[in-house]
Amino acid sequence: MSEAPLKTTPLDALHRRLGGRMVPFAGYDMPVQYPAGIMTEHLHCRAQASLFDVSHMGQASLYGAGAAAALEALVPGDMLALKPGRQRYTLLMTPQGTILDDLMVANAGSERLFLVVNASRKDIDLPHIAAHLPAGVTLQRHEDRALLALQGPAAVAVLSRFAAEVAAMPFMGFAAVKLAGIDCLVSRSGYTGEDGYEISVPSAAAEDFAEKLLAEPEVMPAGLGARDSLRLEAGLCLYGNDIDETTNPVEAALMWTIGKRRRMEWNFIGADAVRAMQDNGPTRLRVGIRPDGRAPARGHTDIATADGTIVGQITSGGFGPSLNAPCAMGYVRRDLAADGTELNLIVRGKPLPARVTPMPFFPHRYVR
Repeated sequence: MSEAPLKTTPLDALHRRLGGRMVPFAGYDMPVQYPAGIMTEHLHCRAQASLFDVSHMGQASLYGAGAAAALEALVPGDMLALKPGRQRYTLLMTPQGTILDDLMVANAGSERLFLVVNASRKDIDLPHIAAHLPAGVTLQRHEDRALLALQGPAAVAVLSRFAAEVAAMPFMGFAAVKLAGIDCLVSRSGYTGEDGYEISVPSAAAEDFAEKLLAEPEVMPAGLGARDSLRLEAGLCLYGNDIDETTNPVEAALMWTIGKRRRMEWNFIGADAVRAMQDNGPTRLRVGIRPDGRAPARGHTDIATADGTIVGQITSGGFGPSLNAPCAMGYVRRDLAADGTELNLIVRGKPLPARVTPMPFFPHRYVR
């Protein structure tokens, strides 16, 4: 049986004109890098501003007075307290207390919640949400919108040239903004650890607007490779690598996503299992790991103690360009999760010394 053809984003032709090296990702043909290379794209994002195409992500809205309460049945985040013009990171949960996906939820006002879910999960997440909605709450997918991420310390200066009001947006702020005459939905967020914006734009206008951003002197295009190395340095989870339907928020070190009121009520799908793991303690924990030397340890690398006992596995790993050194994250036995614990990473059959290290590896620079 032949595989389904890869989907493309509204920026596909632009990626090819810019010399993007295209690879399959989450069912899409996406640029992993441009001619400058992943290292240059990564460091440019840390120094100035990089533009990422994240149009493969799933965009949708919940409409209705009961939208926040309906979503709270499915996620552990406090949606009822989410004020208009604010956005929150949260988790879609399974009945087993594991993570169906991680997502962003913004209160767009006028009884509307705007959602962004992962590309590989959108055809699972959105039907799941729709199936649990009460009367009076509806879900609409936005297949006609692209999503751009402008990330880096110069992002605010660049986007302010198109709409001055974006400079006043707080971290995790959300607003409808007209940019270059286009009605956009803008959040001050992203997945690089840097200040920046995610911009939802009508598909028909996406290429022209992306070219306008790229024409600004501080901006260069960046692909999936730099996006991955940036989020790894920032200690941020990638769904399918660091979290999935086998991981509980307790062991994933994501209990901070569960609001105080939600921890008192425990009334979301999977809450009993999350509470039980919190009460009893997990057998493993997600930790940051810094290998000695310069050889990176990739995902699925086994983690061992000095006597060779396998005690966990790397879920994300690579070379951190901002660190000029390798970094990784993974799950280890709880008794080995303390900062400074010495471990070995089994790379090509040989033990590579490493130690547990706090995350993020590179400091977050969100505007506060």
